Amino acid sequence: MEGGEVFVPKIPSMRVLDLAKIIAPKAKMEVIGIRPGEKLHEVLISEDDARHAVELEDMYVVEPTGVLWFGHGWRERGTELPEGFIYTSDSNDRWLSIKELEEFLQPFEDEINQAR
Repeated sequence: MEGGEVFVPKIPSMRVLDLAKIIAPKAKMEVIGIRPGEKLHEVLISEDDARHAVELEDMYVVEPTGVLWFGHGWRERGTELPEGFIYTSDSNDRWLSIKELEEFLQPFEDEINQAR
């Protein structure tokens, strides 16, 4: 850490309906469409932020844009992102399967069962 960076881990995405099926398998689900103000996907690194970011093996590092910031050491440790790069939840190439979600939620099984 140099100070002021934003760290964006490369983590898998998941489908909310898959999560709901695991947590409440007997619940009736009705798809009603997107409501005002809702987003289908999150922008994790915008095209503007990508100009000040580098890619590491397991994360992206977005450096502050201020000219007085002295860090910029990440440029030597990572790879600059291509022009026009954007990182969004729907462009993620890693999605959790239902089995992987079940395994992820295993430690929370007691809480999930109480909520049912």
